[in-house]
This record gives sequence, C-alpha cells and structure tokens, in this order.
Amino acid sequence: MAMWIVCPVNKMVLVFKTDVTERELAQELTQSLLSSFPHSKVNFDLEDCDKILRIEGHSIDPEKIIQQLTLAGVLCQSLE
Repeated sequence: MAMWIVCPVNKMVLVFKTDVTERELAQELTQSLLSSFPHSKVNFDLEDCDKILRIEGHSIDPEKIIQQLTLAGVLCQSLE
C-alpha cells in the first residue's frame, strides 16, 4: 500500500521507493507516467537513498503505477 498524503482540493501524493539511478531513465519514466496520468505531477528524487518517486494528482491508482514501472523493469515499492 502506498503512503497517501491528502492535499487541498482532494489531491493526493503517492510516494514510492525505486531502483532508478540514471537521470535519463527517470525522465523517460516521468514522461510515460504523465501519459498515463496526464493531470498529475511526477518527479524522482535520485539523491535520496530510496530513489523516491512522487506522484501528485487526483484519483491515482498506486497499483497501476507499480505495474507500469515493473513492466519497464524498474523496482517500485510503495512507502508507508
């Protein structure tokens, strides 16, 4: 289960641990996630020890995010 932070106007922020280390891969994944969740904000924090992925938006399904990254060969685990 992903860590959920409720923001104003029913926005949520999901936070995931990944194994992404390369900025180019993070950019590719960001574009892919934005295609799937077009009204969201997506960013990676590659300097964090957990290589954090944050997604902010409405009605985001954390399982779809994990599945999408797993299909791309990336480890993606929700943080609680």
